[in-house]
Amino acid sequence: MKQLLILLLGLLLSGMAYAHGGEDHGDGPKAGTAAGATSFSVAALSEQFEALLRYEPLEGGKPADLRLFLSDYATNAPIKGAKLTLTTPEDATLKWAVTEQEPGVYLVEGQFPANKAYSFALNIVAGETADLLLLEGIKVGEKLPVAEAPHAETSGLFSSWKTILALVGAFVLGIGLTVLLMRRRRPEPVLQTSDQALTASRRTPLP
Repeated sequence: MKQLLILLLGLLLSGMAYAHGGEDHGDGPKAGTAAGATSFSVAALSEQFEALLRYEPLEGGKPADLRLFLSDYATNAPIKGAKLTLTTPEDATLKWAVTEQEPGVYLVEGQFPANKAYSFALNIVAGETADLLLLEGIKVGEKLPVAEAPHAETSGLFSSWKTILALVGAFVLGIGLTVLLMRRRRPEPVLQTSDQALTASRRTPLP
């Protein structure tokens, strides 16, 4: 009887485990939970310098503010006090003002006339070192990609047919276990032999 009960319980547990198979019980989406980027960036480097240009979405015909980060290529130390000259190969008439805000960080101000891709030819003079870098892929008029919100998953009790099947199986097995336990507890009738019946009749006093 104990072995039968253990077997039934094992079937019940395996059915519930099968119902939950394939479900993701992780801590939540890991991926897609961070906010989208807030700026664009382009970079260029040489044997002397490394330049990184960051900017928020730009519109043609409107004032543009960009941040230029300049550092030493070998040590990654910020380059301060550099003389920077910016020209635009796509339109040589464009003028750009460069102002150092803090060591290695420069504000670039100007205006792009149209919504299209531009580039900067960056002439750097820092002490006795000079170099020329090309920053390509400045996309005027492009919008930042919007991070998609994670879809809410409905994981109710009856959301899967596997769960329903497991619950039905558990219900049937529960009924079977109850019946077996009731049969086990029911006292069995005692059968008397003919000798035992004769002895009992002799002991019974006559009226």
